[in-house]
Amino acid sequence: MALGAAVLFGASAPISKLLLSECGPLMLAAILYLGAGLGLLAGGMRPSARADRGRREAGLKAADAPTIAAAVLCGAILGPSFMMLGLQRVSAVTGSLLLNLEPPLTILFAVVWFREHLGWRQAGAAALILLGEAIVGYRSGELGAGWTGVGAVALACMFWAIDTNLNQRLSLRDPVALGCLKGLTGGFVMLVLALAAGERLPAAPIILWGLLLGSVSYGASIVLFFLALRALGAARVAAYFATAPFIGALAAVPILGDRLRGADLAAMVSMAGGLALLLRESHDHAHEHAEMDHDHAHVHDEHHRHEHGPEAPPGARHAHPHHHPAMTHSHPHLPDLHHRHDHR
Repeated sequence: MALGAAVLFGASAPISKLLLSECGPLMLAAILYLGAGLGLLAGGMRPSARADRGRREAGLKAADAPTIAAAVLCGAILGPSFMMLGLQRVSAVTGSLLLNLEPPLTILFAVVWFREHLGWRQAGAAALILLGEAIVGYRSGELGAGWTGVGAVALACMFWAIDTNLNQRLSLRDPVALGCLKGLTGGFVMLVLALAAGERLPAAPIILWGLLLGSVSYGASIVLFFLALRALGAARVAAYFATAPFIGALAAVPILGDRLRGADLAAMVSMAGGLALLLRESHDHAHEHAEMDHDHAHVHDEHHRHEHGPEAPPGARHAHPHHHPAMTHSHPHLPDLHHRHDHR
């Protein structure tokens, strides 16, 4: 799911570059996010989809409002706005490669701010990815004269890194509802900002293409992204999502006629090495689970042993409020929301 989200999102960078020739950056960001929200809303309006999510996913709660608001601001307004501004000033290949700044920032925030565990492989991987960023940032030519664009893309990465960590706190909720809310809210706010900044609505075909791109590369991608966050934790999902810029850079070659330079290839090698280290990390030790009550989609596994009626047959995925007793055990695990503990 994380790789699928990366493919869908990464391919959007060169296509967005094409649309920017006919549309302002804020306006395009608004259209993309409105497309994501409308696409998920249309899918969620199907009776079968409503019934399925009502049975299998936990709904949004009033207590989630502050986190949702912060995630919408960072991920659906500031992040895409700075990304579109940056793409206007750098090539699609450069913009796609600079997106690799997001994974190490996400890992940094996950460890320092949200207390996820960071092993030595992840630290080394982040260093390799940052090395790749330095290779891209200090090459000569167009990028050397485009630091405004580079800075804008870097800010987009920072806001998306914060957004990823906030989203992991929401990942136990219905991902379609979350994606729809983020898309429609962020898209509407950016539409107002775009109009206030003097940007005009593009021609109808550009709007339709933007909505279609947003529904796939943003809407479907964000649902897969939420599901991956639920299972893997923010730092590990950031590693998988690091493949998105590779995909964007490669897609820019046939779509826009861009060329991969020696610096691009060297940066890709360094970033790929970092990704390989991240994916090979293994984590297994005795750990404690505190007693807690919460509501999320689950199946009956070692962490979920409780009784209820025939509405949830054995092996079926379902959601309801349930109790977790305290337990201590040992097994391979990742820093999902069930495995946040100290490492001494």
